[in-house]
This record gives sequence, C-alpha cells and structure tokens, in this order.
Amino acid sequence: MEEMQSFHPNHLVRTKYENILENLDSGIILFDSVGVLAFVNVQMAKLLGVPRKSLIGSTLTQLLRHPQITRFKRKKIIRIYRETIFHRKRFHELLDECGRSWLITMTYGDQMEGDFLISVKDVSDFKQIEQTAYQNDKLAMLGKISASIAHEIRNPLTSIRGFIQLLRPHLMRLGKDEYARIILTEIDRANDIIYEFLNSSKPSAPQTTIIPVASLLKEVVLLTESEALMKNCEIILQHSEQIPSFISVDVKQIKQVILNLIKNALDAIDGKNDENNNGIIEIGLEQNEKQVNILISDNGAGMDQNTLNHLFNPFFTTKEGGTGLGLSVSYRIIKNHGGSIAVDSQVGIGTQFVITLPIIEMSNT
Repeated sequence: MEEMQSFHPNHLVRTKYENILENLDSGIILFDSVGVLAFVNVQMAKLLGVPRKSLIGSTLTQLLRHPQITRFKRKKIIRIYRETIFHRKRFHELLDECGRSWLITMTYGDQMEGDFLISVKDVSDFKQIEQTAYQNDKLAMLGKISASIAHEIRNPLTSIRGFIQLLRPHLMRLGKDEYARIILTEIDRANDIIYEFLNSSKPSAPQTTIIPVASLLKEVVLLTESEALMKNCEIILQHSEQIPSFISVDVKQIKQVILNLIKNALDAIDGKNDENNNGIIEIGLEQNEKQVNILISDNGAGMDQNTLNHLFNPFFTTKEGGTGLGLSVSYRIIKNHGGSIAVDSQVGIGTQFVITLPIIEMSNT
C-alpha cells in the first residue's frame, strides 16, 4: 500500500510533464541510449507528417525508411544527424521546402543519462525581424556613405565648373568655345548622376497625394506596355470593380517602385530563354478595410532561396552590370510610406511581389 502511495505522485508528475512536452509549439523527439525512439510530441509528429504511434519504438534507420517520410525530409534528417552527432554541433539551422527557418537543438551527455533529446523550433519570425533590423542598418549606412561621397565629389566639380566659366572668354577668342561647352555639359551630367545616386540610396521624405490605386497602376501599365511588346511579353492588369482604394503616397516614388518591379519581371522573363511560352506579367489588387495589396506576378526564371535571402540588400544583384540598388531603394520607399514589400518565387515557375500600403478613408479626409 505504501509502495502504491509513493508511486502515485511520481506517476502524476511524469504525466504532467509529458502533457506539457506534448503540447509545446516546438517539436520534441527523444532517442534512448541504444538509439530507439522513446518519445515524440504532437508538434514533431506534425512536422514529420507521420502518426505518433507508428514512430514510437523505431530506430533512426527505421524512421528514415518510413513510407510517409518524404524524400526532402529524409535528406534533412540525415543532414541533422550528420551535423549534430558527427560534428558535435548542439545547434543547427535549416530551411524547409516552404522557405521557413528552423532551429534544431541537440541535448545529450551526462545530464541526459545517454539519451539524445532533439528539439525543433520555427524561428522564421525572429529571422525576419533580425533581417529587417540588419536591412535598416545597412540602408542607413549606405545613405551616410552616399551623402559623404556626393559632398566630396560635388565640391571639386563646382570649382572646376567655375574656373571653366572664367576661361570660356579666352577659349572663345581661340575658337575653342565648343571645348568649354562640352566640359560644362559633362560636369552637369556628373552632378546629375551624383544627385540620382544620392536620391536612390537615401530617398527623400514622401510628398504625399491622395490618389486611387487603380489609376496609378493604369498609368504604370501604359508606360511599360511598349517595352513589354518588344520583349514578346503581355502585361495584364486585373482588379475587381469594388469601391476604389485610395492611398496617400508620393506618386513619383511609388511609381518608381512599381516600374522597377515590372522592369525586373521583364528581365526575368527575357532571361528564361523559353521560346514556347510567351511572357506574362499580371498586376492585381486585393484590399481589406485597412490596407491594399498590389500584386506583381511574372512567369519568368524565378529565384532560388539564397537569392531571396539577399534580395533587398544594397549592391546585391544577379544582373550583369546591375547596381543592386533598385530593390533596396524600393524597400526603403515602401517602409517610408508605412507599408511592406514581400516576395515569393520558385525557380523555373516565376515570381510574385506583394506591396502592402495603408488605405485612406475618403470620408475622413
């Protein structure tokens, strides 16, 4: 009787802890000292896509041979095993087939009495926050560098321009006024290039105007239709006939962003080298009570996960001769408008950008 009383509380404690582990948002799996799977929680079973009952008692080899384990997951399990067991790494990060980030933690040693505890946690949101902070830091640094470079180059150019203007009467008497004109023109062109670079790396504060989104998109399509036709590509504008969405934006800046995305889509289609299918760029609108989504989709070459991870970084480009500033500037412009920009892409299938901007309620303006 005393044995039953002493066992009962321990059993309750064990059941309580198992219930906690089973309902964690992290995936938990435990292999005992001889390599047999002794415990797996609900979340881990969902991640593996296998019923829990069929996992308990399996070895790692049997787990890999399970008919419901996909080839992709099998490769990831082998990689985790190699990194954590062979290379003795307690922490390992990986990307799944949907592009989400996962942190794998391995716990073993004396404190585990020979057992191996593996936990898997979705850290995509944390990585996104980290990437956004890193992105903002780089853009701020880029703006400071650009301003410094522009200042250092503009000063000597101003001096050169002044001296050329002083020398121009002498050059005219020598019949060389054309030289002076060319020098002044080239100096002005250099100043324009510096001005554009400074504006692109550090966009000015938006000068906002309230406009309907649909009219902005129609104007952008008209500006790009001829180039699209030259590249055997069709631009399709799709939006439902609902209450018009009004946004308060710097029209010039937002137009710059959309034109840049369409230009990228044209390049992606041009680089696909698929003579059998015509290029298609679809521009659509979705809205709810608070925001509107501008969707720009193409059936171009698409991008791999590594490219997507660096896409909005300043100076990152996959184009020969590209500056790598277009998307980083677009990111900054949309952020300055209180919106967001996201991208989804698959190699060989295409890419979709989604620009989200807040809606203005006309009745309140």
